[in-house]
Amino acid sequence: MVSTSNHSPLESWQQNLAPYNLGYRIKLVSQLLSRKFTDKLEPFGLTPFHWLVLCCLWQEDGLPTSSIGDKLKQVGGTLTGVLDRMEERGLVRRERDTHDRRIWRIWLTDAGKELETILPPIAAAVRDEAMDGICFADRELFSQILNRAIANLS
Repeated sequence: MVSTSNHSPLESWQQNLAPYNLGYRIKLVSQLLSRKFTDKLEPFGLTPFHWLVLCCLWQEDGLPTSSIGDKLKQVGGTLTGVLDRMEERGLVRRERDTHDRRIWRIWLTDAGKELETILPPIAAAVRDEAMDGICFADRELFSQILNRAIANLS
């Protein structure tokens, strides 16, 4: 049967199958970005998850562990291990909250603060490589679409 529509050559049901579906392609972009960024962070002994924690603390130092977990949508066990390794490396320190001893606050050390001048340009270079050939307006639209999808699924 010959299609007379102006749609893509794939039937609509085929667009739901890998490697054509949106979820697969988003996962692929995520994996490719993660690999590239991991390679760039490796000389610093960091992972993309360390980067995310550092970003949270560069924006607001002294956050409770639970707030970092909430911002990053992470469960406590995973975050605890990451914070342990960051503390061992001298990037952060933990202190009990002075008003509520159940709460641990995470503070950047000088070494953690120093990375704020080094790592963001590296992240920007990886982002720019991924977005090469995509105009600023389309980048903004893509960001808005992703934000909407995240909100829809949260």
